[in-house]
Amino acid sequence: MSKYPLLSSHLRSQLLLRALLLSALCATTLGAQGTRQWTTNRFEEFERGTPQNVALRNDGRITPAPTMSMLSTSSATYLWSLLSTDTGIYAGTGAITGGSQLLHFDGVGKSSVRADFKESNVQTLAALPDGSLLAGTSPDGKLYRIAASAPGKPELIFDTTTTPEKPKYLWSVAVERTGDILVATGAPATLYRISLKPGTRPQVLFKSGDQHFRTLLLAPDGTVYIGSDGAGIVYRITPDGKPFALFTAPKHEITSLALDPAGNLYLAAVGDRRPSALPPLPAAGEPRISITFQQPGSSLSATPNALVPDGSEVYRIAPDGTPLRLLTLRDELIYALAFHNGTLTVATGNHGHIYQVDPQHPGVYTDVAHVDASQAVAIAPAANALLITTANSGKLVRLSDAPAADATYLSEVFDGEIATLWGRMEPTATPGVDLFARSGNVENVRSALGDLWSPWQPVAAAQTPLPVPLARYMQWKAVLHGGAQLDAITVNYLPRNLPPLIEDIVVQPGARIPNTPPSGPGNTISIAFKSATPASSTPPSEATPGPLLAQRDRSAVTARWIARDPNNDDLTFALYLRNTHEKTWRLLKDKLAERTYSFDSNLLPDGDYELRVVASDLPVHNAADALQSERSSAPFTLDTTPPIAGPIAASLANGHLLANFEAHDTTSAIARAEFSIDAGPWQYLEPVGKLSDAQTEHYHVDTPVTGNGEHSIAIRVFDRSENNVTAKALAQ
Repeated sequence: MSKYPLLSSHLRSQLLLRALLLSALCATTLGAQGTRQWTTNRFEEFERGTPQNVALRNDGRITPAPTMSMLSTSSATYLWSLLSTDTGIYAGTGAITGGSQLLHFDGVGKSSVRADFKESNVQTLAALPDGSLLAGTSPDGKLYRIAASAPGKPELIFDTTTTPEKPKYLWSVAVERTGDILVATGAPATLYRISLKPGTRPQVLFKSGDQHFRTLLLAPDGTVYIGSDGAGIVYRITPDGKPFALFTAPKHEITSLALDPAGNLYLAAVGDRRPSALPPLPAAGEPRISITFQQPGSSLSATPNALVPDGSEVYRIAPDGTPLRLLTLRDELIYALAFHNGTLTVATGNHGHIYQVDPQHPGVYTDVAHVDASQAVAIAPAANALLITTANSGKLVRLSDAPAADATYLSEVFDGEIATLWGRMEPTATPGVDLFARSGNVENVRSALGDLWSPWQPVAAAQTPLPVPLARYMQWKAVLHGGAQLDAITVNYLPRNLPPLIEDIVVQPGARIPNTPPSGPGNTISIAFKSATPASSTPPSEATPGPLLAQRDRSAVTARWIARDPNNDDLTFALYLRNTHEKTWRLLKDKLAERTYSFDSNLLPDGDYELRVVASDLPVHNAADALQSERSSAPFTLDTTPPIAGPIAASLANGHLLANFEAHDTTSAIARAEFSIDAGPWQYLEPVGKLSDAQTEHYHVDTPVTGNGEHSIAIRVFDRSENNVTAKALAQ
C-alpha cells in the first residue's frame, strides 16, 4: 500500500474545522507519536511518591531529611507536654477518662512514672531553678511541684478553683528569673503570678474577655507574650507590667509561640475567624487592669480534633511590631512551634507532619518528617536535636540536626499505557544523587505471585535507553547523599508504535453529507453504526459516535467509519472501491482526515460493491515507521438505472379496461407498481402471484371504466433503490 506525505497544517486545520461543523465524526485524537517526557518537579507530583528520610519542599525540591528516631512508645493515648532538662526528658500524658501521669525517659528512651494526677491531662511542664518540676493539669486546673528528691509525691501549689475567677483550665506556665511562676488559664482567660514564698497569694496580672490564654512565652528580658483563644490576639506584657495587644490574627486561636535570638516572635493561629467587635488596636492598660473583648473561644487545639476549620497559619512579628505571614496550611492544625538552628519547626496534626520554615523565604516550607501518629503536639530542644511528642498514639521521637544517611525517594508508578521504551533520565540535581530504575507490565509491583517487575538497575549519567525491559509501567528511585538536593527529573520514553484500529464501517447509498446541515425530516437519512456504546459508561475517546443525519440523494453514497489509534496519533485515511465480482481495488479518495465521505454513484455501473478503508499514522511518522490497517465494508448495492416496463397490452371489454405488462430490473428486485386511468390518481398494483420479490414481475390490470371510446392507462414501476419508470398505453 502506498504511503502519503504529511498534510499541510492549513489543510489539516480546514479538515478538522469541517469535521467539527458537521458533528459527524468520531473525535480525532490530537496526539503525536515520538519521544515523550514524564517530568516530576512540583510539590504535588513529588507527594505522589514515597519518601524515606527525605524532606520535600513545597516549591518542588527534595533533600535528605533530619534523622528521625523513635525513642519510646507510651501506653498513654496522648503525650500533651514535653520538657528536656539535665536530669532527663519528661512528658505529661493525657486520657479521655481517668487520671494522668508525669513520665520520665532516660537516655535510651526507657520510661518511668514520676507522678500521678487525678486530672485527665498534664497540659504544661516547666522546671524550677532548684531542679524540681512543675506540672499543670486540666480540667479543674491545678499546678503541682514535683521535687527532684521526692518523685511520686506531687505538691499542690496552685488550685484555680480557690481563686475568685475560678478558671476551668490551666494551659501554660513559665518561670521568671526571680523564681516566680506565671500561669496562663482559661474559662475565663486569666494570667496569674505565683510566688513560692510562704504566706503569699496568687496575683492576677492580666485578664481579658477571651475565653482562654492558650500559650505563654517568657522572653530573656522578662517580657511576657500570651496567645489567646477566642479573639486570636497576641498580648505583650513588658517587665514593668504594662499590657499591649500586639497582634490580632485572622484565626480565633493562638496555639503556640516561639522567639528567635533576634527578637522576632513567631505564632501559630488556627480555626475559623468568628465575628467580633474588637476595639481598635493597640489596646493597653496598667497592671491588673482588665481589657475586655466580647469574643467566645473553643480551645480547638486542646483536643486532637479531626475537623480543622479554615486551616492554620504561622506569622512572624518583628521587634518593631510588623507582622508577616510565613506559612498557610489548608487542612492541618498546628500544635507547636520551635525556633532551632535558624529555622522554625512546626508540629501538626491530623496527619502527623513536621515542617520546617525558613523565615527568610515567606511561603516556602519543607515537609521533613511524618511521625507514626495522628498529631505531633509538643516540641522541646535537646542536644543536637529536637524532641517531639505525639497524640493518637503517644510516642516520643527525636529529630536530629544531622541529615539521614539513607535518604531515598521512590517515585510514583508511571503508566506508559502501552509497551514503552524507556530512555534517558534528565535530573536537575546537585552532586550526590544516585538514580535507579525498574519497569513492569502490572501496575502493582508486588502481588500474590511475588515481585513481578524487573529488579532495580543503577542508571548512569546520560544513559539511554535505560537498563530496564520494554514495559508498560516504570518507576525511578533517587538516593541522596550528604547535602544533595533534587529539584526535578524528566524521563524520556517512546511508546511502541501500534497500528490504528478500524472498528466499524457503514455505507449508506442514497445519502450525501451536505455542506450545510440538512433541513426537513423527510429529506434526511440517519446513518448509524450497528451498536452504540453508552457515553455515560465509556470514556469519550472510546464511545461509539451517535447517528449522523445525511441528505437524501439517489445519486450519492456516504461512508462512515470508526477508527482509533492506541498511541493517540493523528490518522489519515484512503478509500478503495471494487465490484464484488472483481479482484482489483480502485482508489476512490486518499489523504482524508475526516471519518466520513460522500461520493457520486451515478458514474458507476449498477451492481454490488465493497468499500475498503485504509488508516495510517503517517502524519506523525516517517514513511519507514508509519503503520496502517484496513477494513472492508459489507457488500452494498448501487442501482441508479430505472426498471424496464412494457410493452402494455391494453383493451376494453364489457366496461372494463384490461392491461398486461412485464417489469424488469437488471440490478435489484421490483419493489412496487402503480397505475392511473385517464390521468386519475395513482393506484397500487400487485404483481401476479402477490409477492414483489424478483427482478422480473408480471402485472394484470382489470378495472371498470365508464363512458364509451378510448381510455388511457399509465403505469409506474419502482425498484428497491427507488428508481422508477413510467409507460402509457391507449385502450380501445
